[in-house]
Amino acid sequence: MLPPKALLDALSSHASRLFNGETPLPRSEFEAQFKALLQSGFSKLDLVSREEFDSQMAVLARTRARLEALEAKVAELERDPAQAATPPTE
Repeated sequence: MLPPKALLDALSSHASRLFNGETPLPRSEFEAQFKALLQSGFSKLDLVSREEFDSQMAVLARTRARLEALEAKVAELERDPAQAATPPTE
């Protein structure tokens, strides 16, 4: 993975060449080349899709809720060790 400054410098350099071409490109060709340039730059970054990010956030939220419930249970058992000997009523 390139450092951010090097990546931005490379993208800037490629974009300059694309914008400063002697022969003007048709709009569709320009868009295709610019899209390819951006995709190339993004592929060098450590990015995840929005769906993957949302999925991982949901997993984290569930894990955090379970951890908080376990911490509460441990605190309860530490306050009243006699409860540890009785089976749960759930």
